[in-house]
Amino acid sequence: MKSSRQAVFRKLAILYDRMQAEYSAAAQALGLSCQGCEKNCCLSHFQHHTYVEWLYLWQGLKELPEERRAEYVRRAHENVEACRASLTLGRTPAVMCPLNDDGLCGLYAHRLMICRLHGVPNLLRRPDGREMRFPGCWQAQELSAGTSQIPVMDRTPLYRELLGLEAALLGKKLGKLPKVDLTLAEMIVAGPPDLV
Repeated sequence: MKSSRQAVFRKLAILYDRMQAEYSAAAQALGLSCQGCEKNCCLSHFQHHTYVEWLYLWQGLKELPEERRAEYVRRAHENVEACRASLTLGRTPAVMCPLNDDGLCGLYAHRLMICRLHGVPNLLRRPDGREMRFPGCWQAQELSAGTSQIPVMDRTPLYRELLGLEAALLGKKLGKLPKVDLTLAEMIVAGPPDLV
């Protein structure tokens, strides 16, 4: 099981590299750069939905020195509480990601798919054929305003490959475990997922 898990993680790392390359190409075509951005994507409230990414995130956390991991766990608890308070008031949370260290991701190689793809205009084709379009971050929207030729990244093949890795990881447990619908901070607070 451990060797097959590591094989899935190797494939996930390769997929993450592809995501980065496709994001970079779309950002470059649009002229989008995160440098000097006055807003921070790390304040966005994202839900994540796969066990494979949750487990891979925890693999990265386990590779850190104990003190640093403990600091991220402490921040994650604070993040979860702050988000709950905002949601209770009917507001979308804008709470800094617990892995953000002075504007940089403290677990960059293990950051999740949405963290990698957020920002550029993109689309997703659902299994029912419906197409969902996302305009990108505020800066991408400003750069594409007034133009009809907006570069759009199709993230559908990346999602499909990620779901294939989820299936490879879970095997016969696919569809039998509870659905994942957690923020990154909630994934940290919960600890590694129990797949047994």
